[in-house]
Order: sequence, then structure tokens, then C-alpha cells
Amino acid sequence: MAGGTSQSADLRQIKIRRPQLDGTEELISIDLLKLLQEGDLSQNLELRDKDTIVIPATTKVDLASALLVSNASFASDRSEPLNIAVIGEVYRPGPHTIRPGSSSIGAAGTIGNPGAATTTQELPTVTQAIQTAGGIKPEANLRQIQIRRRTHTGAEQLIDVDLAKLLKEGDLSQDIALQAGDTIIVPKAEGLTAQELTELATISFAPATIDVNVVGEVIRPGVVKIQPNTPLNTAMLAAGGFNESRANRSKVKLIRLNPDGTVSQRDIKVDLDQPLNEETNPALRNNDVVVVGRSGLTKFGDGVRNILAPVTSGFGLFNLLF
Repeated sequence: MAGGTSQSADLRQIKIRRPQLDGTEELISIDLLKLLQEGDLSQNLELRDKDTIVIPATTKVDLASALLVSNASFASDRSEPLNIAVIGEVYRPGPHTIRPGSSSIGAAGTIGNPGAATTTQELPTVTQAIQTAGGIKPEANLRQIQIRRRTHTGAEQLIDVDLAKLLKEGDLSQDIALQAGDTIIVPKAEGLTAQELTELATISFAPATIDVNVVGEVIRPGVVKIQPNTPLNTAMLAAGGFNESRANRSKVKLIRLNPDGTVSQRDIKVDLDQPLNEETNPALRNNDVVVVGRSGLTKFGDGVRNILAPVTSGFGLFNLLF
């Protein structure tokens, strides 16, 4: 009747203050986790007139029981949308409104579909919030995600979440339910291996596709939609591969917009036989530009044609007149 317990409630330390006839106050301890875990109905005490129920905030969230608490019949209303923030290594950082239900991600940089409001779904979780924020970036550190949560007393809880355990061990307790006002922080990882980059590209809360612009001497220049962390070689093949008669097949130029607003570019020696690696076949990022230049012979031929163009056009005019 009071709106249900929040996700920061300490169900083991509930107190009932009960006034006595002599003016004193009896303090009764209640452990509602025993009710949820063991079916101990004695914890669901019958109330009396003028009782006061005190539900404190927990000092440390127990991930093992968090899912059980969020699905309890006396938990907060699941049909209400939540205003949360997601910052760090996601494509759409900032405040978001999420609703109970499943979420999905489209292309990188687009806001995920937060699902439809319903009273039968579970509360929104960390992975659904990340999906709503456009999905993780290629270098997200899934092992050290943190949730900042404000309790009703104003104190801040810091909850550590390891989504790698969810992916590798199926530990659903890591995908905890959220409450209004939560901030999810997705840090950046350092030194990820090629295998880890490939795994990050295929998880359910990564974007479905990223946009890479392949221009120059390829068969179908333009924007190609590929999976996150796709190698450079694969992106060029998606653009039809080298234009055999014109392309410089030895190297290409990779142009990248960095998070700090700067632009970096570097020449990469192309080796189509190499697996994913940073030197010759790097993983691509959203909005990367791959420039395939002309071969030396093609440059020479184009230069000659440009020089002779006025002459040949003059002969054409001469032929028309005479």
C-alpha cells in the first residue's frame, strides 16, 4: 500500500515500532527474506493500530538475493517507467527512460527500443538499460560496471556488477533490477585480445551493426553496415573488394574520429591472409573511414588523361566544325 519496497531496501533489518500502554515502545525485528526464501510466514506479522514500519537501506546489495527481492509481491510497481542515466562506453550516454519488458538494439548510435509498459514483466535490468542507451562500445569493460544508487536517506550505494559472469557462467544475479535515479557507469577496458573483441561484438547488448565508409578504389564505395569489431579486411570485402585495375593493394588509409573530438589517420599495410590484429587487420569502429588509394600506374594514367583532356576535347570540336 506504500508503493512497495525499493531495490535498496534491507529486508533483513525491518523494524516495527509498537506503542505500549505504559507509554514505552516495543521494537520488533522482521526478516522478510526468510519469508521469501524459506516461506516463514511468522515474519509477516499482523499489524496493530499506531504501528510504525521502518525499512532501512542496505549498506551492501546482495546480488544473490536481488532478483528474488525485485520479484517479490511487495516490491515496487513494475509498470512504472524509470528515469535512469547510463554513462561511459555506450553509444548514447546520458539520461534515459526505460520500461519493463524486453529491449532491442539497432544500429550503433541509435536509441534502443525500451519495450512496452506492462504489469506482468520484471523490473528493468542493467542489460536492458545498456540496450536502451544504444549498446556497449567495442572497448567496454564488462567486469567492472558500477551502479550508483541514492537511497531515501540521501546516502549513495555503489554496486559492482560483473556482466562477464553473466555471459560466461549464466549468472543472472549480475543483471540486477534497477530503480528510479540509478546511474550505470560502463568503464573502458585496456588491452583487450582479438578473441575478447570478437566476443563483445556478438553479445545481446552490443549494437546490431556499425557504419563504416569505404571509399576510393573498391567495387562498391560507400557506407557498409557491419557487426561491431569487424576486421578491416571484412569491411573491404563488404564493399566488393579492390578494384583490381586501379587500386593500391599494398596499403589503405584508416581515418577515425576519436572520443575527444580529434581525428586520427594512419596507413595500414593490407594482408588479406591475416586474422584480426591491430597492425594489418584492425577492428573497426562506428563511423570509421577506410580510403583505398590508386596504384602508381593508375595515378600516372589519370594524370596523362587530365593533361591531354583539353587537347582531345579540342580535336573533338575540330571534327564537329569540319
